Amino acid sequence: MFFYLSKVFWFFANPSNILFFIICVTCFLAWIKWFRAVKFLITLTVMILTIISVTPVGTTIINHLENRFTMPNPMPKNIAGIIVLGGVVDQYLTNDRQQISINNAAERLTEFARLAKIYPDVKLVFSGGSGLLGRQELKEADFVKPLLADLNMNLERIIFEGQSRNTAENASYVKNVIKPNNTQPWILITSAFHMPRAIASFRQQGWNVLAYPVDYRTPFKQKFNFGLNLLSGLSSFSLAIHECIGLLFYWMSGLTNELYPKS
Repeated sequence: MFFYLSKVFWFFANPSNILFFIICVTCFLAWIKWFRAVKFLITLTVMILTIISVTPVGTTIINHLENRFTMPNPMPKNIAGIIVLGGVVDQYLTNDRQQISINNAAERLTEFARLAKIYPDVKLVFSGGSGLLGRQELKEADFVKPLLADLNMNLERIIFEGQSRNTAENASYVKNVIKPNNTQPWILITSAFHMPRAIASFRQQGWNVLAYPVDYRTPFKQKFNFGLNLLSGLSSFSLAIHECIGLLFYWMSGLTNELYPKS
């Protein structure tokens, strides 16, 4: 139920959708000649768009999320295994075009392959199903295999978990498959901005995990630069709000016991 509610909630909470709804309401009010309300909503929209497009509010939030965890230094000599979270392959487009379609989180897989060579004897896990409300029959875990083979990974070493639909299910479903004893830590690979929610979810399930963030979107020291890029600003702001809402609702619903975890 949480999965479905979260998708519906985000549809209405997405900043892009909110702005669209405001524009639609403004248009309606203009037709019925509620001009005072129209002026207010137009002014509000312009102010929001100005803040998002001119100031780095979105990237500043993302930067804080990305800097919350750092890679182990030095890397541990002994680990139980390596877990990488899905969100790299677009299985729907891949299935339609019959060609592997990947997004800008490819570092999750390249670092997965690199660490697999450094730790040749540990367990390897890929966790990723379908995050959409529809077409649950297409699982990312099924479509990522050719790509991992191209990275010279031995597929027989990898445990593929394809039922999880969100981060909380990544943690719980992999636990059901692996049943870790936590005598040694597991390395967890995911995008840096997503790492706080991922770590909180795995800790809630009792995992002993070490963060290995990848796919950085901001420099380590974020500079407060002004600019004018509505598309980039709105994209960054939406991503930041999505993660912040995810952290809050996971904590409120009991899926995590840490609102904003740290190392």
